[in-house]
Amino acid sequence: MVAIVKKPLTFEEFLNWDDGSGRSFELVNGVAMPLSEPTAKHEDVVEGLCRLLVDHCQSLKLPYVPRQGKQVRLVAGSGEPQSSRKADIVVFAKEEWDRMRESSAPAAAYIPPPLVIEVVSTNWRDDYRIKLNEYETLGILEYWIVDYAGLGGVQYIGSPKQPTITVNSLIDGEYQAQQYQGETSIVSPTFPQLQLAIAQIIAMTET
Repeated sequence: MVAIVKKPLTFEEFLNWDDGSGRSFELVNGVAMPLSEPTAKHEDVVEGLCRLLVDHCQSLKLPYVPRQGKQVRLVAGSGEPQSSRKADIVVFAKEEWDRMRESSAPAAAYIPPPLVIEVVSTNWRDDYRIKLNEYETLGILEYWIVDYAGLGGVQYIGSPKQPTITVNSLIDGEYQAQQYQGETSIVSPTFPQLQLAIAQIIAMTET
């Protein structure tokens, strides 16, 4: 019996790949890996936050396009299998979004976007550790970790745990973190005029 070794998928091949199950996947070293389905509250936060950012960009005519659930291509060495993350929210530069509008290829972050947002769930270690390192290596200028339920470890959000937004800004190739809790509005390099506090995000799960 001869073993059949499947060739790793490239990022472009993965974007056009479909197993027919309707599930969401990420690309891990050239292999499509299924993702856990989000909770209703998680979806409420992602949808509400993305809508808020879209309205903010449109009202101020900012050159950004926020979108939910888009793949972000990660760094891969020459000849190494490719990987991706399906981020909860990706804020694209409008110029890049307009470029993709002219293409028949699936919309995704082929180049590092200005901002990526992850909403924390039970696998919080991925958001605070693994994804942070991946996005830092990729050179994404700003990365928000939205921990609306205070699930992260005490080393990340303190004790007692409470809902927190962590804004990671890339400075000299490393993320510098600033945390915001309660009614305190975040300071975002990408959206300096945005008024947003974790209390507003918690309210998105209650309406």
